[in-house]
Amino acid sequence: MKALILSAGVGSRLDPLTRNVPKPMVPVLNQPVMEHIVHLLVKHGFNEIYSNTHYLGEQIENYFHDGGSLGAQMHFHREDELKGTAGGLKNIQESTQFFSDDTFLVIGGDDLTNIDLTAMLKYHRSKEALATIALTTVTDPSHFGVVVLEEGGRISRFVEKPAPGTAPSNQVNTGVYLFEPQILDLIPSGKFYDFGKDLFPFLLAQKEAFYGYTIHDYWRDVGNLGEYREAHQDFFANNELFHINVPKIAEGRWQGEGCNIHKTAIIETPCVIGPRCEIGPNAKICGGSVLGESCTVSENAVVSNSILWARSHVENNTHLERCVVGFDCRVYSDAAIFDGTIVSPHPAKQ
Repeated sequence: MKALILSAGVGSRLDPLTRNVPKPMVPVLNQPVMEHIVHLLVKHGFNEIYSNTHYLGEQIENYFHDGGSLGAQMHFHREDELKGTAGGLKNIQESTQFFSDDTFLVIGGDDLTNIDLTAMLKYHRSKEALATIALTTVTDPSHFGVVVLEEGGRISRFVEKPAPGTAPSNQVNTGVYLFEPQILDLIPSGKFYDFGKDLFPFLLAQKEAFYGYTIHDYWRDVGNLGEYREAHQDFFANNELFHINVPKIAEGRWQGEGCNIHKTAIIETPCVIGPRCEIGPNAKICGGSVLGESCTVSENAVVSNSILWARSHVENNTHLERCVVGFDCRVYSDAAIFDGTIVSPHPAKQ
């Protein structure tokens, strides 16, 4: 089956992490968010995948290639000019006819979820729906598309990002959609067109078969720094949520091959340590931390509840608390940094 991963956005809410890295390539547990999405899609039989790219799109394309290593067939469509979420889908269809023959799925490139897509597809088909969107419940719906359902699951109202205190419900759009090919006839060509702002209100106005599927699975939009950090803590609270590519070597400890950890170093759990990391004398990795591939934590340094991307280097006597350190960054010695985000000014390599 076929799917589209929306990957063209700039990711401004994740600034500064996305200054040199496109949002779908931001690592969660040392894998790009989008790689977690591909694992989910393949698990449920959506192994023919298109991705629309724009901002730093070459990083996405060069990382995934044809998707063969992940069990998928992946294709990419570079957008010279952003056309919106639905407009991007329309562009691909007009260029390739890729989505013309069967039900297909659309998912955001920053949606971290373990949703049962097989069950959602069964629901979609049982309702003979033109469009079905996955819904979840949140405390503050003002940042989302808010949905009101009729008995039977049909959507009767859709409000995109209502003002605080005005939302008609707390059921919100997760950005996971199932569509029939006929949906493409309702999206205009050559203009900016958005699912939430344009297409979904149009479906309601035309009284199309537009349904909501309420999920009780894990879902988190990792579109801002707070959500990004919390996604890692979600994994430590429930290790079954995400795919992880390093082995579990002890309770609460995942560690890749080729690490050099000094005998006096202290490793607390839970933590993830990528392959080929160097951890020096009397260094301390505190619980809740994630180290990417080939990181260095030098003598007497402390990394606590922090996320280090690949090839970052924490020098002697440095203390990091609740920090995110980007690719190839060096944090110099004798510093204490709390709640910081440190990124390189140079383009990322993954």
